[in-house]
Amino acid sequence: MLQSIKDDIKKTFQYGNMVNKLLIANLVVFVTMILLKVFMQPFDGVYETILRNLQISSDPLKVLIKPWTLISHMFLHVGLWHIAWNMILLYWFGKIVGDLIGDNKILPIYIYGGLIGAIVMILYCNLTGVVSYGHGASAAVMAIIMVAALVAPDYNMRLIFLGDVKLKYIALAMIIIDLAGTAGDINTGGHFAHLGGVFFGWIFVNSLRGGKDLSVGFNNLIAKGQSIFEPKKEVAPKSPLKVKYKSKDFARSNTRNTISKGSRKTDNVKLPFQEKLDAILEKIKAKGYDNLSDEEKEFLFQASKK
Repeated sequence: MLQSIKDDIKKTFQYGNMVNKLLIANLVVFVTMILLKVFMQPFDGVYETILRNLQISSDPLKVLIKPWTLISHMFLHVGLWHIAWNMILLYWFGKIVGDLIGDNKILPIYIYGGLIGAIVMILYCNLTGVVSYGHGASAAVMAIIMVAALVAPDYNMRLIFLGDVKLKYIALAMIIIDLAGTAGDINTGGHFAHLGGVFFGWIFVNSLRGGKDLSVGFNNLIAKGQSIFEPKKEVAPKSPLKVKYKSKDFARSNTRNTISKGSRKTDNVKLPFQEKLDAILEKIKAKGYDNLSDEEKEFLFQASKK
């Protein structure tokens, strides 16, 4: 069973869309943290230490010391309902965004939305003197929801007990909930973070409409990072043979049966010396010296003596 699950995850990361990859990444981290909590019970403080090193702190100095928390916090969930709600929203709205503006924009929106949300949370905490830690994908998901609402505001979504509801009204309701939450005493910094994600979603769509795709730089950076770990393609070694043309009589007296150059083939046609030589050298470059015909090898041998 475990091997089958492992194979499914591997296939998803190889061929699946970005929404599914993000879902799996979040679920893997969630399950891992549950297992750590269970097996680390005999060791006081170990689980809490690991948790603190993955959450993002409202203290900028701690963020500088642990810069990975800028990313790790948005894949970290502690409560079951927290991850369930975020993943359902990510699946619903992420699919819409991926279908309408491209799957390659999902990850940049998710990461940038989470980062802006974290920055807003840190600013709020430092302005109010609150010391806090943040975790969860809520800000990242809110960025995706905002993008979906702006790109397809009249898209109908069927909700239990309510029936078909336009996407713009769902997004508006969630924004209002977060705005109301900023005036409360429960997870106030989190609500500010969510609104930070909303703000980035708005920035992203308006930039896109203005002709600037904010996902390009991010995707180029990811592509460069992936190229480092990809095996380099083998390049055919250049032939050490050098040929200098000196005799016009030799060029006029030579013909060839078949020499391929790209998709062109000539049969028993008299060719200028340089053209014939170039064709053979191209063939060596593409297929190697050993793939030359006896006639072609003889031609090179005679040419090298001139």
